[in-house]
Amino acid sequence: MISTDILIIGAGPTGLFAVFEAGLLKLKCHIIDALPQPGGQLAELYPKKPIYDIPGYPEVLAGDLVDNLMEQIKPFEPGFTLGEKAKDIEKQDDGSFIVTTDEGTKHHTKIIAIAGGLGSFEPRKPPIDNIANFEKNGVEYMVKDPEKFRDKSVVIAGGGDSALDWSIFLADVASEVTLIHRRNEFRGALESVDRVKELKDMGKIKLITPAEVVGLGGETKLDSITVRKNNNPEEDFKLETDYFIPLFGLSPKLGPIADWGLEIEKNAIKVDNTLDYQTNIPGIYAIGDVNIYPGKLKLILCGFHEATLMCQSAYQKIHPDKRYVMKYTTVGGVTGFDGSKKEAPKAVVKSID
Repeated sequence: MISTDILIIGAGPTGLFAVFEAGLLKLKCHIIDALPQPGGQLAELYPKKPIYDIPGYPEVLAGDLVDNLMEQIKPFEPGFTLGEKAKDIEKQDDGSFIVTTDEGTKHHTKIIAIAGGLGSFEPRKPPIDNIANFEKNGVEYMVKDPEKFRDKSVVIAGGGDSALDWSIFLADVASEVTLIHRRNEFRGALESVDRVKELKDMGKIKLITPAEVVGLGGETKLDSITVRKNNNPEEDFKLETDYFIPLFGLSPKLGPIADWGLEIEKNAIKVDNTLDYQTNIPGIYAIGDVNIYPGKLKLILCGFHEATLMCQSAYQKIHPDKRYVMKYTTVGGVTGFDGSKKEAPKAVVKSID
């Protein structure tokens, strides 16, 4: 069982920044996220898009912001349970919690901070009648371990950054990569589109457009797909493959957390914003886009503010007999759990002659 001071559900920017604020208070954090990598929407949906309202950054790419947050929290050594959803919760006699994921991983924690953005993300599935029969038997909705596709034939469907980026990456892993998109134009970054075209010309990627996958074949495991060209059934053809990976984006849902007894309003978690963003269950907080309160703004910078106040409240709950005196990082620096320290610069006093 994984033990931690604060269990953060959601590895988006708010959840990641909460690790930093908790680390300043010497509180250990562990993060659960349904996606296979940290970053939430920023990493999964638009890593190459610029963000303009992060203080101190006139412009920063979403993916770069995630990278910077990961670098910022490195001294505090957070743990991660990725590619799994928080599912069940059990409150213990001492007020702590045990949270179990859909894969059976158990986490024991004193405090829960739900930072799930718009909720856990469910893959948008193509409308293929028998697709459920092949899920985890040839149909994958995200790439958790690229080595799974080593020397296999892979068909990827989609036209965004994820479809392009994974096609490029798997071109050096799989024996054959085919990218199918219903349009000739792609929505992803231009450099990714150009790279896919280069790999097509090199014979490392097969590109089929405009087309879509309309059928899946196989007995116990996927062995072929049916492709429809130009939206014309008369142009249907079969293509043998080991894996089909439809990457059509993610649909946010509150998921199993909605059954935890939390007060829900408009598919968001109600919190007390007069103090610390705690829910109706003591010891469980909700921060970032997942919460709701009067005047709520769904902005990353607001999530950072909420994470900061949440951590202060969590410290008092975990250490009710201690009084924390806040020190500015410009004065105290940042000390990691490994003993490393970023010293604050010494003040320089100049005499005036």
